[in-house]
Amino acid sequence: MKKIHILLNITAILFSSCASKKFKNVTYLKGTENKKGQPTLNIFTPRNSKYTNTPVLIFVHGGNWNSGDKKLYGFIGRNFAKRGITTVIAGYTLSPKANYNDMAKEIAEAVNWTKDSIRNYKGNPDKIFLTGHSAGGHLIALIGTNPKYLEDKNIIKGIILNDAAGLDMKHYLEQNPPTNEDDYLATWSNNPELWKDASPIYFIDKETPKMMIYLGSKTYESIKVGNERFLIELNKFQPNVKPIILNKKHVPMVLQYIFSWSNRYKEIIEFIEE
Repeated sequence: MKKIHILLNITAILFSSCASKKFKNVTYLKGTENKKGQPTLNIFTPRNSKYTNTPVLIFVHGGNWNSGDKKLYGFIGRNFAKRGITTVIAGYTLSPKANYNDMAKEIAEAVNWTKDSIRNYKGNPDKIFLTGHSAGGHLIALIGTNPKYLEDKNIIKGIILNDAAGLDMKHYLEQNPPTNEDDYLATWSNNPELWKDASPIYFIDKETPKMMIYLGSKTYESIKVGNERFLIELNKFQPNVKPIILNKKHVPMVLQYIFSWSNRYKEIIEFIEE
């Protein structure tokens, strides 16, 4: 993951935009306003006065659940904001300080905070969409399916998965039992019941928010398998969803958003506006 961090740091320096306004390190967990080390949000709003009451997109970064930083993804916020989408880049506590359940609870709280507060940032609380890459894709899929995280899943109007990992962790960990490598024991434990609880595939139902799925043709085999299994279950309720296959490896699936002319922006905004 060091490669992606270096590339994204360079991008943060080279790319800037006067078309959006950034609100940095906004607290979203209740009661943590003055506590150091707590996860926060970065929010990007359109500067153009014609944009008011805009759709909202929450982005959750990847990093194998034990790395990554929201500050590296400002290009996503700027590029969507200049197109009239208020964008929230969510941070969360990483493993081994947190497990998958802690992370998902935090992302759910980020969604609740957005619902309650985004009007202050030009956003429409009734048009909240989620997107995430890799581990971030897992977390948004989990809170959008497993009913224990959000009292009302209807808060989420749509989910865009970008080369999402972990969609069926139970299946993966049964074949690859977790060890301390990559902090997997801390993230998933050695309890198969928790592996199922962590897997979005087992909670898909008629109330699952509409989905859009991107998948790299050169991504990791485990991600291909997880997405294939997930799609079979999703199609029982959303039969028209087909993955958009891109000729890319895992990391380039998020790096493509650096370029403001990427077709991903047009496609996702069309999905939001349907």
